Amino acid sequence: MSEIMTSAWAPRSAWPASPRSGRHGRLQGEPGLRLTFRDGLGLATIVAADGQEETLRAILAERRGWRLPEAGAAALTGERGLVWSAPSQWLAVDESPDTLRDLPEVLRGVAAVTDQSDGRAIVRVSGANARAALAKGVTIDLHPRTFRTGRTAVTSIAHIGAQFWQRDEAPTYDIAVARSFAGSFWAWLGEAAAEFGYEVSRTRSA
Repeated sequence: MSEIMTSAWAPRSAWPASPRSGRHGRLQGEPGLRLTFRDGLGLATIVAADGQEETLRAILAERRGWRLPEAGAAALTGERGLVWSAPSQWLAVDESPDTLRDLPEVLRGVAAVTDQSDGRAIVRVSGANARAALAKGVTIDLHPRTFRTGRTAVTSIAHIGAQFWQRDEAPTYDIAVARSFAGSFWAWLGEAAAEFGYEVSRTRSA
């Protein structure tokens, strides 16, 4: 009985069980993309109270070493930091939900904090053809002149609401969608990446 209960309550990935890790789509040559399901990250929305943005900036810098990014920007070190989401609103990203548990108390009276760790699913898209694959469904211009490392956008991809940010010039993107749309988004992403060949892997943060 205890084994059944343990299994029932074990964390489950938002992403579908298939495709399996490994090579998919075009099999000739080097894969054009790498798709990594980023399970186990800590995520939370932070919405500054009226007139409290500068106080929020100071607290996050002192307590977390985080910089509050400007509109359309992400400020991340490794897997930790903040991504702008809307006026006076940011997405906090960390290696584990546990590391964000104290945020509501730390920011009491300064900002509203809502845990999103189980509400959103993140996939990392990287490789030489990442930009070309995403351009099939992204509604904004991904050319390096207009969208580069450290930029973020809240938009739709293949008619699915999403937020994504560019991590480096490889290029590498992290894409967050509502957990309930993860399966639909994956169905589109696999199709978009197939012509370039892609590798799938899964990671779970500590």
